[in-house]
Amino acid sequence: MIRTALAATALLAAPVFAQDYVPPAGDEGWERRAPSEAGFDAGALEAAVAFAVENETRNDGALGEAVSARELTVMVPLQWAAEPYSDPVGPLQDRGEPSGLVIREGRIVAEWGEPERVDMTFSITKSFLAHTVGIALDDGLIADVHDAVAPYVEDERFHTDHNAPITWDQLLRQTSGWWGELFGKPAWADRPGENPYDDLVAGPPEPGAAYEYNDVRVNALALAATHVFGRPLPEILAERIMDPIGASDGWVWHGYETSTVEIGGEDMVSVSGGGHWGGGMFISAFDLARLGLLDLNRGEWGGERLLSEDFFDAALEPGEHNPGYGWMNFFLNTPDADNRHDGVPENAYFHLGAGANAVLVSPDHDLVVVVRWIDGAAMGDFFAQVIAAIDD
Repeated sequence: MIRTALAATALLAAPVFAQDYVPPAGDEGWERRAPSEAGFDAGALEAAVAFAVENETRNDGALGEAVSARELTVMVPLQWAAEPYSDPVGPLQDRGEPSGLVIREGRIVAEWGEPERVDMTFSITKSFLAHTVGIALDDGLIADVHDAVAPYVEDERFHTDHNAPITWDQLLRQTSGWWGELFGKPAWADRPGENPYDDLVAGPPEPGAAYEYNDVRVNALALAATHVFGRPLPEILAERIMDPIGASDGWVWHGYETSTVEIGGEDMVSVSGGGHWGGGMFISAFDLARLGLLDLNRGEWGGERLLSEDFFDAALEPGEHNPGYGWMNFFLNTPDADNRHDGVPENAYFHLGAGANAVLVSPDHDLVVVVRWIDGAAMGDFFAQVIAAIDD
C-alpha cells in the first residue's frame, strides 16, 4: 500500500470517465476523429498546432550557426559543457521535426510531424521511473513509500551515515539530498551554481529539507529499484505497462556505459533517469500518448488495472518544498505552482523533459496532448490554445 504523508487534495481529484475505448496495439489501428466530432473548433485547433510547429525549439546561433538545434549529439554536450564531469556516458541521438498528438476520449484528433519517430525524451524518463517504482509499491516489494531505502539495497553508497535515513518518497520528490558518486558522476556536480564547487564545499543537504532537481539522485532511485526487482527496469516496464497498453517495440530505455551493476550474482544495466549525460528513454509520440492515456484513466486500461489509485494519489500530491511537483516527473498546475500555466485547469498535470518534450493530462477535458521539440517558453500558450479550442 502506498501511504502518503498528506491526504490527497480535493483539487487534484480526477473525474472518472467511462473507458469505452482504448486504442489497440499499433499506431495505424488507433481510431481517429475529426476535430468537430470530438468537440473542437477545427480552425482553432489547427491554429494551435501551427503555433507549436512555428515555435520549434531553436539554437538561434548561441552555439554557432553551423550547429542545428536538431543535432542533439552536438547540442547536449555543449549545453552542459561548463559543468564538472559533463562528458556524456550514454547514447545520444539527433532528433526529428516538431511533432505531436491531440487525443480526446482516447481518439486521435490531431497529429503532426513524425509522431512515429523514436527520439530522446530526456526527463520524461523520470515519469517512467516513477511508474516502475509504483509497481514495486503495488506489489509490496516496497512495504511503505516512507521506508528508508537502505534496508532494501545492498549497495554501500546507500548505507552511509548521511544516506541511510533517505526514504523512497524523498527520492521520488527530489528532496533526498542523496550524496555520493554514481557511475562516475558526483551529486554535487549536477546543475551547480555560478561557482560549480560551492555545493561540494557546502557538503550534503539534509535529507528531506529541500527540493533539488538532480539526475545523480534520480539515478540512485533507479539503481535502488533495480535492487528491489532484481531485474533490469525496462523488463518490468515492458511486462507490466508498455506491453499491456499496446506500446510499440521501438522504445528503448538506456543506461550508461558505466552503469552495469551486479545484483544477485547477475550483471545488468541500471538505467538512467534522463538524457543529461546521454541515455534515458528513447520513444515515439504515439507511445508517450499511451502513457498519458493510462494516467488519464488512473491506471486502468481496457478494464485491467495496471497501477493502483494509491499510486496516482501519491504521485499527484504537491510536494512540501515544491507545490508544483509531485513524484518525478509529475509537474502540477496547482495555484501555488511556480510554473503554472494560465488557461490550463488546476488539476491538469504534465510529464516534462528537455527539448521541450511534454505530455499534458487534463482530466476535466478527457484530454491527452503530446508535444515534442517546442520552445519551452511557448509550451504553456500552446496548451492553453488547445484547451480554448474545445467548444463543446
